[in-house]
Amino acid sequence: MSRTRLTVAVQMDPIERINIAGDTTFALLLEAKARGHELFYYTPDRLTMTGGSVSAAMQTLDVRDILGDYFTLGETTRRALADVDVVLLRQDPPFDMAYITSTHLLERVHPKTLVVNDPASVRNAPEKLFVTEFPELMPATLITRDKAEIEDFRREHGEVVMKPLHGHGGAAVFRIGVPDANFGSLYDLFAATFREQWVVQKFLPAVSRGDKRILLVDGEPLGAINRVPADNDIRSNMVRGGAAAATELTEREREICATIGPALKERGLILVGIDVIDGYLTEINVTSPTGIRAVKRLGGPDLAISVWDAIERKIG
Repeated sequence: MSRTRLTVAVQMDPIERINIAGDTTFALLLEAKARGHELFYYTPDRLTMTGGSVSAAMQTLDVRDILGDYFTLGETTRRALADVDVVLLRQDPPFDMAYITSTHLLERVHPKTLVVNDPASVRNAPEKLFVTEFPELMPATLITRDKAEIEDFRREHGEVVMKPLHGHGGAAVFRIGVPDANFGSLYDLFAATFREQWVVQKFLPAVSRGDKRILLVDGEPLGAINRVPADNDIRSNMVRGGAAAATELTEREREICATIGPALKERGLILVGIDVIDGYLTEINVTSPTGIRAVKRLGGPDLAISVWDAIERKIG
């Protein structure tokens, strides 16, 4: 089938630092190349706006699935984002003011230039806050920095997990027992480290059997993996030693996807990864969701194809 050749710019972290074996951005770039699209690369610090025009110092990019020799960059030229067809917003968190600023700049060109995911929706749907729009799908959750509120929550729900509101990759996720002599010191550490509220959530013991990552493309669940924590850890993130296994969706998980899918599609969130533990939705990841290569490696579909099909449909 013939298709229009698109000009695609990817806004991501330094490409020389990625692990291509598990990197979703790299999977998307490989599929874009396979379709004949023209690729450009830049990091978010290269964004500039002048006279209402947003541009970036970009380099032409070629990719290949060869460990140690997976990319080639060309000369740097400044190009207006209005002159490209697609921008892949794929820098990893932290979701800080630099990240928020880049969404404001990208919003100036979207949707004339299609930004994936929609920058305004990315800004307005941080993973651990967006999910609270669906409280009926979640475990008991408290967002606060008030010690008395946390203590009341612990009295009601027992063991809890405490984590930063804008954390990522499983960093600074703690299980608080009943009782737990470390709670006071941990509270002080969080209060000194994070200016914003943080998340306190009822602990789900079934996390030992896995934390399922489900990938939705344009609101439809198309692939999943089950991430099982390493021994002596509650965090199932693969960067924290979690092991990925093939899995199927349960009826409850399909119900969760059917409930949130229309909201994702409406917000222009083409690629989303949700986390489900024991039938409870815990996070909706929209900034730079991962898992495409793991799904394919474990015998599932190549979701990079589905993502590009969705992008090309939107461009028309």
